[in-house]
Amino acid sequence: MKGKCHTHNHMIHICLHLYLKGWYESLHISQLKSTPPLYYALPLPLLTNHHIHPRKSHHLSQTSLQTPPPQYLIASQTWEFDPHAGSPEERAEVEEVRLNFYNNRYQVKPSGDLLWRMQFLKEKNFKQTIPPVKIEDGEEITYEKATDSLKRAVHFFSALQASDGHWPAENAGPLFFLPPLVMCLNITGHLNTVFPAEYQKEILRYIYYHQNEDGGWGLHIEGHSTMFCTALSYICMRILGEGADGGEDNACARARKWILDHGGITHMPSWGKTWLSILGVFEWIGSNPMPPEFWILPSCLPMHPAKMWCYCRMVYMPMSYLYGKRFVGPITPLILQLREELYTQPYNQVNWKQVRHLCAKEDIYYPHPLIQDLLWDSLYIFTEPLLTRWPFNKLVREKALQVTMKHIHYEDENSRYITIGCVEKVLCMLACWAEDPNGDYFKKHIARIPDYIWVAEDGIKMQSFGSQEWDTGFAVQALLASNLTDEIGPILARGHDFIKKSQVKDNPSGDFESMYRHICKGSWTFSDQDHGWQVSDCTAEGLKCCLLFSMMPPEIVGEKMEPERFYDSVNVLLSLQSKNGGLAAWEPAGAQEWLELLNPTEFFADIVIEHEYVECTASAIQALVLFKKLYPGHRKKEIENFIKNAAQFLQDIQMPDGSWYGNWGVCFTYGTWFALGGLVAAAKTYNNCPTICRAVDFLLRAQRDNGGWGESYLSCPNKVMYF
Repeated sequence: MKGKCHTHNHMIHICLHLYLKGWYESLHISQLKSTPPLYYALPLPLLTNHHIHPRKSHHLSQTSLQTPPPQYLIASQTWEFDPHAGSPEERAEVEEVRLNFYNNRYQVKPSGDLLWRMQFLKEKNFKQTIPPVKIEDGEEITYEKATDSLKRAVHFFSALQASDGHWPAENAGPLFFLPPLVMCLNITGHLNTVFPAEYQKEILRYIYYHQNEDGGWGLHIEGHSTMFCTALSYICMRILGEGADGGEDNACARARKWILDHGGITHMPSWGKTWLSILGVFEWIGSNPMPPEFWILPSCLPMHPAKMWCYCRMVYMPMSYLYGKRFVGPITPLILQLREELYTQPYNQVNWKQVRHLCAKEDIYYPHPLIQDLLWDSLYIFTEPLLTRWPFNKLVREKALQVTMKHIHYEDENSRYITIGCVEKVLCMLACWAEDPNGDYFKKHIARIPDYIWVAEDGIKMQSFGSQEWDTGFAVQALLASNLTDEIGPILARGHDFIKKSQVKDNPSGDFESMYRHICKGSWTFSDQDHGWQVSDCTAEGLKCCLLFSMMPPEIVGEKMEPERFYDSVNVLLSLQSKNGGLAAWEPAGAQEWLELLNPTEFFADIVIEHEYVECTASAIQALVLFKKLYPGHRKKEIENFIKNAAQFLQDIQMPDGSWYGNWGVCFTYGTWFALGGLVAAAKTYNNCPTICRAVDFLLRAQRDNGGWGESYLSCPNKVMYF
């Protein structure tokens, strides 16, 4: 979900930095602006965003909502509807780019963020004064022409910076993000408040524009149709007012045919069964157990949630709460219609016990091993009947629900109600409503929904979370690599200021270790300070940027960061290295690998425990090598050992063909770029390191006929390089 690129050639360096994105992101840079710009997004309207100023909530018509204080709104990206925006010519241009996307939607799946770019550059009165460089076949590429082309790119990219210093970007692509939010708001009665009519129109546009030719929707915008996302999208369209045969280009009828042709929604994967049970279109007895009692087990047990990867436990934490309460939303006429439309047999004739393990083959990436099915069957047959009856429902289940909700509130508060990600956000928000529909916890969640919303020519989408810090860190490094500091001093100064302000200043509140949280003071998150979740490579890139700026004149780039804050960052990085030398992303790895056998999600693999990653390891090497150069006396021996062991880890995990598998981008090219950057920083060269020789050979073989490098997202799931 993240990534850019690095090379010694300045021209290639900046281009790769600006254009390589993660596997589920749009493969382009998508930007917004800071306070208070307007962005075309709807037929007549605009949307605005606010970064440092307090968030407006007039569109919620709930003045009682409690919003975070201003100091926690650095780089907050939100959009607001303005029905009076745009001239007739500008609106016509908006419709034109929408139509172009629709007409080419099967060839080019990501949006280009053309709506806000058109308006943004107009508001900035940006004029490209450097003419384009034309290079004919066989013509020599001179230094002057290369420099002109570089300057042209730098000036354009600089114009896309927000006034608070960051480069916002779309971080979307998966198609199972938005429908659960719509379901949640519909259940809680806030749909029309949070998403008025024009917003709903744009949500529908996004669904229509990403429907596959066979009538289904993939796990992400590039993917083949799956039961999970097809059923979610169909239900979302119906909630938003489309009839059973309605929707653009017969979207609903085509989707329903796909669903029924593939066995109906009894073949939903486990996450889908959970959401359908919550909605009332499925029965909880048709789902495998998710007992909240896991949260009151002794933490020394290997399967305790504390041992899980943070995203795994943060998904199943609110899921287990909702499961434990057997929460079901209101059974409305629409719900009854959906029960009739989406099954291949009458609803009252479904054998719920027999459908628990059913899953459409299109959704299966990680088949359940037999031992896992035996575990779920044991919980289903023996444990759940016991825990849902007196006295255990009072003595055990109620206590488990209370402990689970305590963790939900803790995580919400420590992320200022953004939560760790969008899947978790919606589940935690619904759990808070299930606990108290009129409570402040739910209201605070509502206030931060706009942080997840993005708008483009393909409609309104939900982001996994913001990528403000990640994208800004690489944007700054790309601009520094251009050697055009004298021309872009103010741009660099604003970027520096943003990165400094975005550093996490405190650890999680209270006794955070008892809440299964790791230190985060001194770290950087993937998005902004509010998010609160440390990420090792984001921390490394943030540290690297601030170290580079500390070597530059403060009158150009601003005052350098205090040494103690550098030390805090180093503490985080050192704490995340494993015994094998590799670096985990969020929390120390070390749980037993066999726990992956318990992965209940059919469409993801390796999500139960934390792992070490080539990208995180390589970024940390680069940051600590630079830190060691500037602060040679601080934790000297520990840092030297860290670099040595991390470099060895990179060499140990190289693929036989010379590449590295990239976990957070597409894919082997991406991972190889990171690994080479880390090894070079650790003083490895082509002459003294066979690992680098093999990597160079791989890159040379992977070069395309036109001189560039490209790779399909299919490399990621198939773990074989696809061009």
